[in-house]
Amino acid sequence: MDNRNIIIGLMVVIIAFLAFLAFRPMVYGPISTPSGVYQSWPMGTGMGPVVGPGMMQGPGYNYSLGPRMIGSGNVIGSGSMMGYADMMALYYSDAKPISSESALLSMKELARQYGPNVKVEDFMTFSSNYYAVLKDAKSGKGMAEVLVDRYSGLARPEPGPNMMWNTIFGAGRERSGGKSQAEAKILAEDFLVDFLPGAKVMETKAMPGYYTFDFGREDIEGMLSVNAYDREIWVHTWHGFYLGGHEGNMTS
Repeated sequence: MDNRNIIIGLMVVIIAFLAFLAFRPMVYGPISTPSGVYQSWPMGTGMGPVVGPGMMQGPGYNYSLGPRMIGSGNVIGSGSMMGYADMMALYYSDAKPISSESALLSMKELARQYGPNVKVEDFMTFSSNYYAVLKDAKSGKGMAEVLVDRYSGLARPEPGPNMMWNTIFGAGRERSGGKSQAEAKILAEDFLVDFLPGAKVMETKAMPGYYTFDFGREDIEGMLSVNAYDREIWVHTWHGFYLGGHEGNMTS
């Protein structure tokens, strides 16, 4: 009987330890270094710092996460199955954001991983990150949405719809009977009635497998995406406050 209790006790300890390893990464989030550089620690990996999406530490493409992230200096990225949405944002008081010019350079470098004829458009600045759409230069069609962390300079595919619904560069699956842009816009407008009363759709971005809409009242206040194959709506909560943008081709 004593041996049995010992075995049961050991099993409980082992299970508790494995549970700790599984859930420990959830308490980690972005932190900043004494120099003011914003860093993100892995959320969902539990294996220490990585330099690419999830467990991908070298160049190449990961079907569910897209091309590897690009950073500068000793910046460390965070990876998780659902993307790179930061759950905490801790900064030193003297932390300073990188310039929009530096962000564009990082986006152009990331764009080359998507192909030779890719242009960066719809560049926008938010308090947490810089945002842009990658488009095929020949067809003019949207390919992917990308971000550059405003404090670390880390460039990576945008989380959320871009990773989970994108039928070309994400985990999405193309199906027949997809919604038109007009139909998706109606769903977005109906959702905004209660989500942000008085807000309206201001711009539409057609992406593979979904549509992304800028919305706001007097000016842009946020983004949301509508799945092209069902009624799911995904609000882009990771941007922060909208600070301004530049329309058009940003590759020149």
